Amino acid sequence: MAGIYLHIPFCKRKCAYCDFFSLTNAKYKDNFVQAILQEISLQKNYLKNECVQTIYFGGGTPSLLSIEQLEEILNALHQNFTIDKNIELTLESNPENLTQTFLNDLKSLGFNRLSIGIQSFNDDDLTLMRRTHDAETAIKSIYNAKNQGFKNISVDLIYGLPNLTQEKWENNLEQTFLLDVQHISAYHLTIEPKTLFKKWYDKNKIHLLNEEKSLEQYQLLVEKTTANGFLHYEISNFAKDGFLSLHNTNYWMGVKYLGLGPSAHSYNLTSRQWNISNLHVYLSEISKGNIPFERENLSLQEKYNDFIITSFRTMWGLNLEKLVLNFGSSYKNYFLKKVKKYLDQKFCIQNHEQIKLSEKGMFISDYIMTDLLFE
Repeated sequence: MAGIYLHIPFCKRKCAYCDFFSLTNAKYKDNFVQAILQEISLQKNYLKNECVQTIYFGGGTPSLLSIEQLEEILNALHQNFTIDKNIELTLESNPENLTQTFLNDLKSLGFNRLSIGIQSFNDDDLTLMRRTHDAETAIKSIYNAKNQGFKNISVDLIYGLPNLTQEKWENNLEQTFLLDVQHISAYHLTIEPKTLFKKWYDKNKIHLLNEEKSLEQYQLLVEKTTANGFLHYEISNFAKDGFLSLHNTNYWMGVKYLGLGPSAHSYNLTSRQWNISNLHVYLSEISKGNIPFERENLSLQEKYNDFIITSFRTMWGLNLEKLVLNFGSSYKNYFLKKVKKYLDQKFCIQNHEQIKLSEKGMFISDYIMTDLLFE
């Protein structure tokens, strides 16, 4: 069982909050597609013939590729890997790209899951974030997808935005529920280095919400999604029963995955590697038959720390028997000593051999997980 992630590094415009590797110059798209086809061939043995359960086109904005380009990539994947007949095939997309014709063609290629970058149904917030769509287009894109038979639709939302009131955030959630999507990924705004938001923040042009208001928005998110039948299965992800993202769940469960394209990450249980975040170097090296990447061979301590982070992100939490099996009793004793204060303070919950974050613990998850790491 394994997954494949393809990083498509093109965007129509760079969003104000985004620090992912992407380019707004699309003139290299054809060259990029040819390079990723070659990388697929070069990496055909990375997964050791394991069956690929999930393929995820992320970015960037994968919906900027043409149907012909997507088909070419999919054909190459099928030629070089063993693909499960019940593959979860996801495309990240911007609302303005999801026309009826494009969606119909995606269905014909076998795409069965859409992840739509909506972020907000408020036009003022969309303008602030420099998104390339408005609220009306966002709503229409979901109706278009449903009309073309897509039954597994995820939307991205952002809370904690400057000037985002509780009322506006509640309106975003209610609009999402009215559209009857199956999955929601909701992220709190983080001011990342080298973003437009960081520049504005440093010049006092925007201000972050205080912690109290951010917590209120998070609590509303959890309350409303639960009331509308969503499982809070990962810190930032909510799904109707039967619609958890298999691709991302496999990440958190420690399944092998191959990343293709510039800046994409791969993991084979013993090491991690990541391609260079530079399109020109990527294109040049791939043309020579080389993959420009760095690799990190994981020590037992690093594997333990990964186990802590991936386990605590999910609703299943950490299994103590699995911890002992993989790392030994000394690591279990270390973990139990560190986690005790969070259990006492109700930031974590224990049920027999399972320990997980409580809902209030999820809001400070980064702090808790960092504290639980082995140093």
